[in-house]
Amino acid sequence: MSFEWKGVFPAVLTPFTADDALDLPMFEKNLQAQLDAGVQGIIIGGSLGEASTITATEKEQLVKHAVQFFNGKIPVIMNIAESTTKDAVQQAANAKAWGAEGLMLLPPMRYKTDERETVAFFKTVALSTDLPVMIYNNPVDYKIEVTLDMFEELLTCSNITAVKESTRDVTNVTRIINRFGTRLKILCGVDTLAMEELCLGADGWVAGLVDAFPKETLAIFNLVKEGKIAEAAAIYRWFMPLLELDIHPKLVQYIKLAATQTGIGSEYVRAPRLPLQGSERERILQIINDGIAARPNL
Repeated sequence: MSFEWKGVFPAVLTPFTADDALDLPMFEKNLQAQLDAGVQGIIIGGSLGEASTITATEKEQLVKHAVQFFNGKIPVIMNIAESTTKDAVQQAANAKAWGAEGLMLLPPMRYKTDERETVAFFKTVALSTDLPVMIYNNPVDYKIEVTLDMFEELLTCSNITAVKESTRDVTNVTRIINRFGTRLKILCGVDTLAMEELCLGADGWVAGLVDAFPKETLAIFNLVKEGKIAEAAAIYRWFMPLLELDIHPKLVQYIKLAATQTGIGSEYVRAPRLPLQGSERERILQIINDGIAARPNL
């Protein structure tokens, strides 16, 4: 399948059962909700998918299950977050074998590479596969920034075609467009900046709260692209207290709780994460329930 890095790409949750196994029926329920809302693709094994705690076998199950479930309707993108170049290359090969149609690629984990090492890592992985690659640029969380000069080198790889823009500097969208035109597709990776970046020309949105509120997320994207900024802003303002759950270290627990409240997820997380409890759970639940009570009529 050929596809465009354009539209809403949920970073999907990994649902677990009470005994810490994959909950594939709940996984399918959320995938169906995303498909019904009109997403353009999904991303498996990202931070929201608890990538650091799922096994290689579980990742394979999730990718293959999603590929079979969608049956060519939308692409399945697999995230790669590895500590070594060798392992990242192997994951790229696995993704192709399992039926994924694209890759989201993080910089090396644990070791903070310099610019030369970071470029070499990304290029080695990209050159090992013919799958399209989206570079995840998130210096806030991963402490490695991919600069425009580094992208200049990376774009010699024809299959590096997109960036998940998570620098939290909205002006970077304009800088990328000024430098590379349409050669590098831009997908906002920070929920609380999505409308701003879409208005500035971002092509898509790698979304988090879409896991609980798919229709509202798609409504904002579609309205912005139709030039209906006031209508999009009204939904975005309602959404903002919920979107802020995406920029907290406990985003997995918070968004899983939100998906539970909207009926398309469960609260179970994998240790060392623990489900929310006490006053923290009450506070987050209040934000979620307030949002649900004021949910806009689309």
